[in-house]
Amino acid sequence: MRIGSIVTHCYDFERTVAFWQAALHYVPRAPAKNGWVVLRDPEGKGPNLSFQSRDRRPRSRSWIHLDLYTADQQAEVERLVVLGARRYPWRYGAGADFVVLEDPGGVLFCVVQKADVPLN
Repeated sequence: MRIGSIVTHCYDFERTVAFWQAALHYVPRAPAKNGWVVLRDPEGKGPNLSFQSRDRRPRSRSWIHLDLYTADQQAEVERLVVLGARRYPWRYGAGADFVVLEDPGGVLFCVVQKADVPLN
């Protein structure tokens, strides 16, 4: 058994899907249909991410989120903000190696500094 896809419900479907496609360089497995799409890693290395449209924002934030690892955190955070992410007002502890962002649909995720991640 393995994880087939990580599913996110999203309020702003088109913007959210476009954001994650650009952020991760993923491609749709098939065209979006009826507010549903599966994005896949074109190199087949990462998990699928699926998005399901919702007509309202979530009432509270989810306890599940993505951690994106990078060797150049500052550059990636800036790139993701340009793509449509927003900085989330998080209270960081001393020595925090992550930055919390919010995607266009309101889902939180972290950009984590990891020195051993190859730069693309």
